[in-house]
Amino acid sequence: MSTSNSNPQSANLLIEVFTEELPPKSLRRLGDAFSEGIFNALKAANLTTESSAVNSFATPRRLAVQISNVLSQAQDYPVREKLLPTSIAYDAEGQATPPLLKKLAALGYGDIDLATLEKSGEGKNEALFLNVIAKGAALEQTAQTALEQTLSKLPIAKMMHYQVLQKDGQLVDVQFARPAHRIIALHGNTVLKISSLGIHANKQTEGHRFLAPGILTISAAEQYEHDLQNKAKIIPSFSKRRSQIEAALLKAAGDDLVLMPGSLLDEVTALVEWPAIYECHFDQEFLEVPQECLILTMQTNQKYFALTDQHGKLRNRFLIVSNIETATPQAIISGNERVIRPRLSDARFFFQQDQKRPLASRVADLGKVVYHNQLGNQLDRTKRVQAIASSIAQKLHADEKLASRAAEIAKTDLLTDMVGEFPELQGIMGSYYAKHDGENAEVAAACSEHYMPRFAGDTLPQTQTGTILALADKLETLVGIWGVGLAPTGDKDPYALRRHALGICRLLAEKNLSLSLPDLIELARAQFSQNEVKEKAKAADIYEFIIDRLRAYLRDQSVAGKPFTSAEIEAVLSQSPAQINDLIERLTALREFNALPQAAQLAAANKRISNILKKTATAIPAACLKNLLQIPAEVAVYQALETVSPALNAAYEKRQFVELLKALVTLSVPIDQFFADVMVMDPNPELRDNRLALLQQLHQKMNLVADLGKLA
Repeated sequence: MSTSNSNPQSANLLIEVFTEELPPKSLRRLGDAFSEGIFNALKAANLTTESSAVNSFATPRRLAVQISNVLSQAQDYPVREKLLPTSIAYDAEGQATPPLLKKLAALGYGDIDLATLEKSGEGKNEALFLNVIAKGAALEQTAQTALEQTLSKLPIAKMMHYQVLQKDGQLVDVQFARPAHRIIALHGNTVLKISSLGIHANKQTEGHRFLAPGILTISAAEQYEHDLQNKAKIIPSFSKRRSQIEAALLKAAGDDLVLMPGSLLDEVTALVEWPAIYECHFDQEFLEVPQECLILTMQTNQKYFALTDQHGKLRNRFLIVSNIETATPQAIISGNERVIRPRLSDARFFFQQDQKRPLASRVADLGKVVYHNQLGNQLDRTKRVQAIASSIAQKLHADEKLASRAAEIAKTDLLTDMVGEFPELQGIMGSYYAKHDGENAEVAAACSEHYMPRFAGDTLPQTQTGTILALADKLETLVGIWGVGLAPTGDKDPYALRRHALGICRLLAEKNLSLSLPDLIELARAQFSQNEVKEKAKAADIYEFIIDRLRAYLRDQSVAGKPFTSAEIEAVLSQSPAQINDLIERLTALREFNALPQAAQLAAANKRISNILKKTATAIPAACLKNLLQIPAEVAVYQALETVSPALNAAYEKRQFVELLKALVTLSVPIDQFFADVMVMDPNPELRDNRLALLQQLHQKMNLVADLGKLA
């Protein structure tokens, strides 16, 4: 089908919004959202091609996108749209009805020749269709709409409201993240006549505020990045600027290690347009302060990059990323060294003051800190955690006194000046202060370790006391917060209960703790005196919640690089395991069993037995009576089960799950013959119940490791 615009012009498109300094912590997301919004709008309008590529740009003072091979006019395209049933579209005289005319007008075809409308279908199903060649979208109009919609949908936490003076002297009210000053909209070397934020687009931007101030004219869209870098001292690409900073930091660090968390690297990248790295120093005496305090002070307050030696010990030199490149940086270096000194002095003062009072003397003061209005204060919580930790220690034959002491002082560092200034150091400072107070080494370590794991993939406590306290703390939090009606819903999980549940799973599994999960939940529930909390924190609900986290955890585990399948995981979890420390062993054994030739037959038989037992309405006898067995096939199953049961029980006791599952192979042939020769649901109730009892015993032995029927 021919169209009127078969050869539309194709060129690179550039759109830039030049502003005051944008929020650094969200600049990367703003840049990505801006480029994605513009590109998606053009793509939806068929103005891009298969070869169109997107380059996203974001600096402190600009958001921009460059898209290659953008059409000036989209191809015309055929439209076939169902309008109305013919019986509604036309009246008895064959004239168009008001509903038809209204429908056509709404679609923009109010003046179309009605004779061109198509009838399709027969009888009651006959309908009227519109068949036209629609005009393809024009770039200028689409870019206008795309820019306005994209800017309105950017992830901006707080808008600024301001006014822009127009050429006619009028003031226009505008809202955006920061005041905007210029907009570029170039298709090739042609300026698109679009506007937004009270500004009309042209081809002018501005260079680096200090190194290349003034107006820069972009001659063509494809020249944008080149001109900014070579004429304006700006690296417009966020990713390239970040990579350059990272490489420069590593080079400047020399033989030392540079601490550059991703969030800090992103933020610094969002603060500079032409990065320059300089080395600074602070007084050696400050290294007496725990290095975590100094590092956090440098990273959080000043956006500096700390350096350590190869063993992780902090150096008294650090690196800064400046927005000014100069051959004489002494003023920049000395200025930053002067700024950091009072910060480090504050950290040293907090540390020295905190050490004057032992952690144990702060325990009573926890009673003044509200934990939750329905769960009491931090002292109440400490006592609950203390009781849970002591009980767990007893179950594990660990040192109860150490567990109790660690629980008693673990939260007291929340009352120190250092943690008040830097909440991120809770636990870490507790360990330092506990060591200073002469506490047992495990108790001191537990003050920090009880927060572990803090996130997915985090390390676990190294000490037994830390492990016990971490488990107790997470159980108390989970049961308590659940009990006041704050169980996670959808994306909402303000108390990170999912993370706590995953932490419980990891501690039990990876630390190989032979503890009953239902018993631990009941232990935690018993510490709450509030009946309302116990009523809401139902043990079964909390158990299922933890098992759901466990399910996700097991999906990330593997044997020989091959992840466990959903069927394997459900085979293990469907039995509602009390202990979860041996689940990986069970899954590994199940994987090995599944490779046996008899595995499929045994799994299918197990599933068949499960279905028979589920459908049985009457009570099944506890034991199968040998004297009631009549058919050779059922006798054979009974005898095979009698023979193999001691080996199964012994293997189960020793947790030799592979051997246990392999021993089931001897049951394969007797079970097959049983279902071929024996009618389980015999009319004689005595024979029927005895056969059900036999199947029940068989089912129990086959499923000691996992529900094999889930593999079928």
